[in-house]
Amino acid sequence: MKRIIIPLTILMLVACGKSSAPQQSSTDSTATEAEDTAQLQAPGDMASTPDSQKVDAVTSATALPNHTSFNGSLMIPAQHHATVSVTMGGKVHSTSLIPGGYVRRGAVVATLENPAFIDLQKDYLDSYAQLTYLESEYKRQQRLSTQEAASQKRVQEAKANYISMKIRMDASAAQLRNLGLSSRNILSHGIRYYLPVIAPINGYVSHLGINIGKYLHEGDPICEIFDKSYPMLCLTAHEKDLGDISVGNRVQFRVNGMGKKTFSAVVSSISQEVDETNRSIEVYCRVKVNNPRFRPGMYVMARVEKK
Repeated sequence: MKRIIIPLTILMLVACGKSSAPQQSSTDSTATEAEDTAQLQAPGDMASTPDSQKVDAVTSATALPNHTSFNGSLMIPAQHHATVSVTMGGKVHSTSLIPGGYVRRGAVVATLENPAFIDLQKDYLDSYAQLTYLESEYKRQQRLSTQEAASQKRVQEAKANYISMKIRMDASAAQLRNLGLSSRNILSHGIRYYLPVIAPINGYVSHLGINIGKYLHEGDPICEIFDKSYPMLCLTAHEKDLGDISVGNRVQFRVNGMGKKTFSAVVSSISQEVDETNRSIEVYCRVKVNNPRFRPGMYVMARVEKK
């Protein structure tokens, strides 16, 4: 009898174990599915609705109520934009300029040939040499006058000749200085055969209009140089916008070709004239932080914050 009861007990225990195992497996499976579902739903919850995905474009017609939108372009202020012109006519002998190239202030960007340039240097050297002689003669006559060995007439003549020559020499030196040359440099290095044209500022070359052998008249432009370190915005506004703009207003703008990156500026001045054709007004803004990719003339879209 004992032999029959023991197998039956074992069979009952095995049956109970089998029935509980599926339940536990089912519970674990349900928990795992729940976790997987939660993980799949998490990114879905971060996905923005159509409203949250909308980005307020700088020039959008539905801009913020306290902002006004304008279009315009990047520009370089006059203090950092120079026209290089010749102060004496002549034929272009050499040039190192290329469009878009960078030059430094004081660099020789071209040289000109002109016989009058050589004559001007010669006149200065002649005047300097004669002045040296006349100065010594004047001093000699003064000494003789004190010893009563020379008349006052000779002293006055020597003085007049000395002063006249000094004026002539100073005038020649001033002409050389206007051409960008130092009279001391001529005295130490002699006559220069080619007139140098000097860059007045640091910057990039544009509107290059010369070539070797071209004859230039006095005042003719060689090129323009602009320094990109201090860009500004020139925005186009209209009469109806004047009430929303004032000096000091903050500006956010984007530049065509530079994606959606936004830059900052401040309104620095507002034109006092209205264009009679399209009734527009120019608004100038100082860019807070320069970007090396900025170039004058690039189209910008700006939003001015109202005060």
